[in-house]
Amino acid sequence: MTEQTTNSSAPDKRRATKHNKNGWKKQTASWSRWLHTYLSMISFIVVLFFAATGFTLNHADWFSNKPVIKKYTGVLNAKWVKTKDTASVDKLDIVEFLRRTNGLKGSVSDLRIENNDVSVSFNGPGYAADVFIDRDNGGYKITETRLGLVAILNDLHKGRDTGKGWSVTIDLVALFMILVSLTGIIMMCFIKKKRSNGLLLGVLGFVVVYLLYIFLVK
Repeated sequence: MTEQTTNSSAPDKRRATKHNKNGWKKQTASWSRWLHTYLSMISFIVVLFFAATGFTLNHADWFSNKPVIKKYTGVLNAKWVKTKDTASVDKLDIVEFLRRTNGLKGSVSDLRIENNDVSVSFNGPGYAADVFIDRDNGGYKITETRLGLVAILNDLHKGRDTGKGWSVTIDLVALFMILVSLTGIIMMCFIKKKRSNGLLLGVLGFVVVYLLYIFLVK
């Protein structure tokens, strides 16, 4: 009697093990499908943005606008710049005054203090402004350049002159797209009828891109 009970329990254990294994596979496939579906919907706009700006970057001459250049003059507090020690020049007050008074944008990419003048450069996506300040009287001249919407989008794509916040955003987008890709691959691995062809096409795509690089990039 004991022997029969032992023998009958063996198939039950195998069935339980198989059931647990299948349950794990189904759960993994389900989570991958759920993640991939919703992440793909969220990433649609991101992919569209980087695809469109990738095209405009590759054909920059097709979309380049004539730069809009404006020049301004003004006078700031001479005490900020007329000092014997160049280290005591009030950089913060100068920059904030120029932003507030002339509406300059972007971040300060360069600020140089010479014997006779102070130069300040502002840069942002599709934007640049150069300021030259006379240290004797506080008079200044500004040359502001705007390159248009396409230039702004291209700089956002490259992360040029966009600040740390946008740089972090690009990193997060990259990680996000990696996650979308990985969940897509995991999903494919669980679809028996399409798994072989899908993975084969993935490998083929990688090989094609690599060959294009080998033969077209010198």
